[in-house]
Amino acid sequence: MKNKNREQFKRLLKILAAFIIIAIFGRLYAQVWYGQYNSEMKDPFWFNGNILMVIIYIMVYALCTNSFSGFRLGYYKITGLVGSQVLGILMTNAITFLEISLIGRGRLSPAPMIALTATEIVIAAIWCILFTKLFLGIYPPRKMLIVYGNSSAAALVQKMSMRDDKYVIEQAISCDEDIERIKELVLKHEAVIINDIPSTMKNQLMKFCFDHDIRTYINPKLSDILTRGADECNLFDTPLLLLRNDGLSIDQQVIKRAFDIFFSVIGLLIASPFMLITALIIKLYDGGPVLYSQERLTKDGKVFKVHKFRSMIVNAEKHGAQLADKNDSRITPVGKFIRKTRMDELPQLLNILSGEMSFVGPRPERPELAKKYEKTMPEFRYRLKVKAGLTGYAQVMGKYNTTPYDKLKLDLMYIERQSFRLDMKLLLMTVKIVFIPDATEGVDGELVTTKREAHKIRTAEEVERISE
Repeated sequence: MKNKNREQFKRLLKILAAFIIIAIFGRLYAQVWYGQYNSEMKDPFWFNGNILMVIIYIMVYALCTNSFSGFRLGYYKITGLVGSQVLGILMTNAITFLEISLIGRGRLSPAPMIALTATEIVIAAIWCILFTKLFLGIYPPRKMLIVYGNSSAAALVQKMSMRDDKYVIEQAISCDEDIERIKELVLKHEAVIINDIPSTMKNQLMKFCFDHDIRTYINPKLSDILTRGADECNLFDTPLLLLRNDGLSIDQQVIKRAFDIFFSVIGLLIASPFMLITALIIKLYDGGPVLYSQERLTKDGKVFKVHKFRSMIVNAEKHGAQLADKNDSRITPVGKFIRKTRMDELPQLLNILSGEMSFVGPRPERPELAKKYEKTMPEFRYRLKVKAGLTGYAQVMGKYNTTPYDKLKLDLMYIERQSFRLDMKLLLMTVKIVFIPDATEGVDGELVTTKREAHKIRTAEEVERISE
């Protein structure tokens, strides 16, 4: 009950924080609208119209900022939260100025809106810092136990230890230990992580944690991810879960394709000046080809040529297929910039327009690498159930050094839950990643292709050393 009350208060704190910044921004916009734009119009609004304009502004800000997860206190670090707020403010004020320009027939100056934007960004940064520190003061990181099985828990511990503002993995125990000993340790911690343990023990621990109201994190297996996409079947008094396994319906496919065509055309029109400048800089740098085309796989294993701006030296793969390493010497100075800003991906709008790719879907893999992965991970072919995409869960959540097995999990999460709404969410998240780059790393050291090849942690002390 205590944990439940803490969680309810946490939600109230987040709502209160969101209400405060929304109220401040609503007040600031009201001043700009009343004092600047409305007074300059030939046919100014009266009371009800003015109130409506402020309400619309508040709604647009709340919607845009929430789309970039700008209110998620305690979830992102301060820099990520500030970035989300900035993107929400920029989108809100761009939409609002367009609205004002239409009302005022294009004769109004953008200066007041620019000043409002600058003021709001400063206030948003202060809001993020203050409420994040307040949140962390009230809710310190959870003291956690990890129960690990045959595969490596080291990588997961390392990742979670990077967020020491949220997680402190105090202890680790192997699933080979006595179950009663494990339960005793679980009761001494605020949360437990279950990492690749036998199904029988996982079920026992999940029920035990549920019975004692202990928060549980599970590193899912592929079957767990497939089950998440199931529908309820309530025709009988025995509950059933239905896995349709048939992808998008015909009407959803038509909508997705129409979306791809429309926005790839719009994207090419908007990006064409930047593409031209990028091509010119690449050509001037070393005189080599501007584009780099490479065979990739899309739906049903079909091979196609993906197009990218060349970011590496000419003949970078003369010794065969090779993934980019961290600080790869083959990447040119121009290439580093266009990779960081994702501008090297712009030519793929042509692949989307031609129907070889979609905006959202698993990234197209090279045939030779896919064949290599499938030798130890046959499920890797599941990614070919849908059309390859420019972005997706693996691109938004993952990094260059994310293992293929984890990328497969992320791709299956999308495949099992794909929808137009999810596509829009992932596109907005991609915009955020472009402006707040945190996934442009190379492969750090030897690539671990599957959990079967992972280094096994034999003792709890090894995990504890990693988490220090």
